[in-house]
Amino acid sequence: MSMWSEHDLTEKVIQILTDVHCNNDVHHFGRPYVSAYQIAIEMQRRFPGTVSAIGKPIGGAGTGQHNSLAQYLSNELSKQIERLDDEYPVEGAFFSNEHASAITFTGAEGAVVTSSLVGTDFDMALYRLR
Repeated sequence: MSMWSEHDLTEKVIQILTDVHCNNDVHHFGRPYVSAYQIAIEMQRRFPGTVSAIGKPIGGAGTGQHNSLAQYLSNELSKQIERLDDEYPVEGAFFSNEHASAITFTGAEGAVVTSSLVGTDFDMALYRLR
């Protein structure tokens, strides 16, 4: 059994995405997208035992690791979306890092998590419920 299945990560991601605050739920754009960093930060807050079992840091610039929780979640979500297409309850998109100098998030206990994608050839993946 994969780590993804063993820890029921699809359901945990769905719970997180369901609770994403929407400032204007009647707007024609629909629900807001969130990054894998935001999902990882919220997963750490809600499911610390799961994050501990996965054994990866949240991620971001300066962590000294290239294999982070955010990267793992993004990779697995991308595979599920590609494999199941419209049957998967999560959809993805990209945020271009063109003309971006920094993208930061607030992690646990106020820790700053800075995207390691800015200035690279990789755009940031974003996710939301369909």
